[in-house]
Amino acid sequence: MTLHAHTPAGAAGKVLLDADAIARTLSRIAHEIIEGNPDLEQVALVGIQTRGVPLAQRLRRLIEERAGEAPDLGAVDITFHRDDVHVRGGQAPLHPQPVVRSTTLDFPLEGRTIVLVDDVLYTGRTIRAAIETLSEYGRPARVQLACLVDRGHRELPIRPDYVGKNLPTARGERIQVQLVEVDEVDRILLVPTPEEAHRA
Repeated sequence: MTLHAHTPAGAAGKVLLDADAIARTLSRIAHEIIEGNPDLEQVALVGIQTRGVPLAQRLRRLIEERAGEAPDLGAVDITFHRDDVHVRGGQAPLHPQPVVRSTTLDFPLEGRTIVLVDDVLYTGRTIRAAIETLSEYGRPARVQLACLVDRGHRELPIRPDYVGKNLPTARGERIQVQLVEVDEVDRILLVPTPEEAHRA
């Protein structure tokens, strides 16, 4: 999950994937989800706010086109489970705090395979928070993880089941995923940044 200020469409950065490459990558992930889940009726795609949500929507369309069945679709906001959000005792936070967005899970989780979808996998803390959020709504049979980009630098033992691209980065770099639904353009950039700007 991207926690830094929005990078404008014209911002400097090296383009790692363009729109066509993103489309091919999502097509492959959709195929792998179908292959990995013979009983698609039990599968639900849950996007992590913000960019994981449109990615989950795209994967749902691709799966429906290929398998003739559209998985349930949901969204989770992990704000209140993040370990870098500290608002205690009425004091002002030390850092700018994230915008709280909606969690939408309009289906029972029990017995289901939940595929969490996010744009960038980094430390693993976002995924841990998403799993904690899911646990408040029910107990799925299993949770899988699909991410568009794995940039490395894990701090928790979390591994994606479906990964679009492994793009190793230095600590002083970040991956900026831009999607049409949010940013009006589809591309993935490599952008120099202070390390504390992004801890997904």
